[in-house]
Amino acid sequence: MVDLADEHWMQQALALAEQARLACPPNPAVGCVLVGAGGAVIGRGFTQPVGQAHAEVMALRDAARQGHSTKDATAYVTLEPCAHQGHTGPCCDALIAAGVARVVSALQDPNPLVAGKGFDRLRAAGVAVDVGPSAAAARDLNVGFFKRMEQGLPWVRVKVACSLDGRTALPNGVSQWITSPEARTDGQLWRARASVVLTGVDTVLRDDPLLNVRLAEVPRQPALAIADSRLRTPLVARLWRVAGRTVLVYSAIQDAGRERALRERGAEVIALPGAHGRVDLALLLRDLARREANEVHVEAGATLTGALLRAHLVDELLLYQAPVLLGAGAGVLALDEFSRLEDGVWLDWTAVDRVGPDLRLRARVRGVPPGAVTT
Repeated sequence: MVDLADEHWMQQALALAEQARLACPPNPAVGCVLVGAGGAVIGRGFTQPVGQAHAEVMALRDAARQGHSTKDATAYVTLEPCAHQGHTGPCCDALIAAGVARVVSALQDPNPLVAGKGFDRLRAAGVAVDVGPSAAAARDLNVGFFKRMEQGLPWVRVKVACSLDGRTALPNGVSQWITSPEARTDGQLWRARASVVLTGVDTVLRDDPLLNVRLAEVPRQPALAIADSRLRTPLVARLWRVAGRTVLVYSAIQDAGRERALRERGAEVIALPGAHGRVDLALLLRDLARREANEVHVEAGATLTGALLRAHLVDELLLYQAPVLLGAGAGVLALDEFSRLEDGVWLDWTAVDRVGPDLRLRARVRGVPPGAVTT
């Protein structure tokens, strides 16, 4: 039976976790609400950037600042309190030391270093533990973290901006701007929450994009990964102007001279040859997961986007559609020709929203629930 009070407080904890999303990767975004023995909120917190306090510790500090006793309080946490020593100490121990009587968690942590150990330690100390309120929402909030921990792959989200008839550029290559300033700002927010922005070398050569986050006061820049089978990334491209950003160039060949030149520009060059002289995209994504990438935000042309879809490596599409018809021009995807409808890439809508004059459509590849294997 659903406990309405538990659901209420967990929703507040999830709202706090949302505030952590841009700053905390590769750690999961977690929120914590402390409810005192009298039934009122006494502390709130969410995950800080890597190396700083987790949500539970922030909530305990908040309670202390306000002069509240945490003895016999209930902690509502969107993910199992950690039980290992990383950059910070175990959160389960902090809750025990604070005298918390009950912990309500949406989900067990999929990280093998935790994975139930936090709950076990709490119960061993006499703290009541309940798990499950708002579990689906909590998992969706950290969909990339769950997929990386469970499958060794990041969550792959492909972003596309196009006309109502599916054109991303005119026949002469002009594409700026099909969608509105509001849609472009919204797209920046999706970049900002990603661990890595992935593009193809054709996009770099054609558009010379920065592919960075240009919102005010962003806490970090996602890394940039370029699928560049033949090491054609220009050494004078604008992408090198983004200070402090990690740039990863994935190739299908080895060329000592080009590799050295790219490294001198600050890139790391990784050779992952696959079929037909192309980068092995599945290995590329596994390498990004090894580097603790939770969400990969793809902004690329039809070739790379189509290749990812054909390889069943895409989890979600983020499509901005402008109310304009452009007729001839570049299409959204380069997919195989299908002879049967059932062979197409079928999707399930998850959200349709207005952003300025445009539509923002979100869809997940059918049959790929959060965290599922896509290879």
